[in-house]
Amino acid sequence: MRAVILKHIGKIEEIKKNLIIEELPKPVIKDDDVLIKIKYAALNHRDLWITKGLYAGIKLPVVLGSDCSGIIEEKGRNVAGLKIGDEVVVNPGLNWGDDELHQGKNFRILGLPDNGTLGEFIAINKSNVFKKPVHLRPEEAAAIPLAGLTAYRATFVKGELCKGKKVLVTGIGGGVSTFALLYSINCNAKVYVTSGKEDKIEKAIELGAKGGINYKNENWDKEILEISKGGFDLIIDGTGGETISKCLNVINSGGRIVNYGATTGNTNNFEIRKIFWKQVSLLGTTMGSDRDFKNMIDFISHKKITPVTDKVYDIENVCDAFIRMDKSEQLGKIVVKVS
Repeated sequence: MRAVILKHIGKIEEIKKNLIIEELPKPVIKDDDVLIKIKYAALNHRDLWITKGLYAGIKLPVVLGSDCSGIIEEKGRNVAGLKIGDEVVVNPGLNWGDDELHQGKNFRILGLPDNGTLGEFIAINKSNVFKKPVHLRPEEAAAIPLAGLTAYRATFVKGELCKGKKVLVTGIGGGVSTFALLYSINCNAKVYVTSGKEDKIEKAIELGAKGGINYKNENWDKEILEISKGGFDLIIDGTGGETISKCLNVINSGGRIVNYGATTGNTNNFEIRKIFWKQVSLLGTTMGSDRDFKNMIDFISHKKITPVTDKVYDIENVCDAFIRMDKSEQLGKIVVKVS
C-alpha cells in the first residue's frame, strides 16, 4: 500500500525531502480488528509539529495522520455490529484508560508512535471504529476525529455548555476552534471569536458567530467586551500565552476557561487574584475518552453538523497541505484524498 512516511525531521522548507510517499506492506488484522481502506485523511497541527521535531517521543520512520474516513474491507472473527462495506470513521485515541477524568499512562494517538492514517489501509481494533454520520460526505467525515473530539470535550465535558450561555472561541480558524464554534452554535449559545485575520472572523460570522475581534489589536479584550455587551460564561482557548491573561479580563464571575493548547507559548502576566476573586474555573483538556467520542458522533448526527473543511489535496501533494497549515492559511480542516 502507498503511505506518507516521515523519514526525517526539519524545517518546513525541507518537508518535501523529509516526507516521502512509499510502499508498505498491507496491514494484517487480528480477531478483534477491522481493515479499513482509507478514502480521506485530515491533518492536525500535531502532524506539523512532528515534522519539525517539536513533539515528544518522536520515533522515525512513521506514517503520520490521526484522522480518516474509509470503508471496511476485512473484519476479524470477533467483530460484531460492523460489516464489510460499512463507511466508517476512526477514533484516533488508543487506550484512554478507566478514568473519564483523564487519560491513562498507556494512552497514545494514531500517527505516533503507531502508524497513522496517511496511508491506503489501517488495521485497528473494532472499539475504535464508528459508522460515518450518514449526512456527511467521506471527506467531511474525515475532518471529525481528533479536532472534533477535542472540541467536544472542551465544550461540553469540561465547559459544561448549555443553552443561552455566552461563549468566546479564541484563534478561530483551526480545526478544534471551528468545531467549538459549530458545537456552541448548535447548543443555542451566543458565540464570539478572535482571530488574527479579518477574513476568518467574517467566515465565523457567516457560520453563526455574533461577532469577532482581531487579537492583533492591543486592547482586543476591551473591544470584545464592548461588542458583546459584557463578559463570557465560557472561553475555549487553544493558544495559551498572553491570550490566557486577557481571557481573565473578559470571563464572567463563576465562568469557565477551558484550554486545549499553547500555540503561542507560556503565560508571563498571569494575575492569579482574578482566578479566585471571580470564582473562575481554569480547566485543561486534551483529546477525549471513548465515551466522549461516541457522544460526539451522536451529537453531530443528531444536529446534522457539517465540519468546516478548508482544501482537499491529493496524496501526491500532501507536502503542500503541510505548508498551507504552517502558514495558518486554512479555515477549518485540511483534508487529503488518500485513495
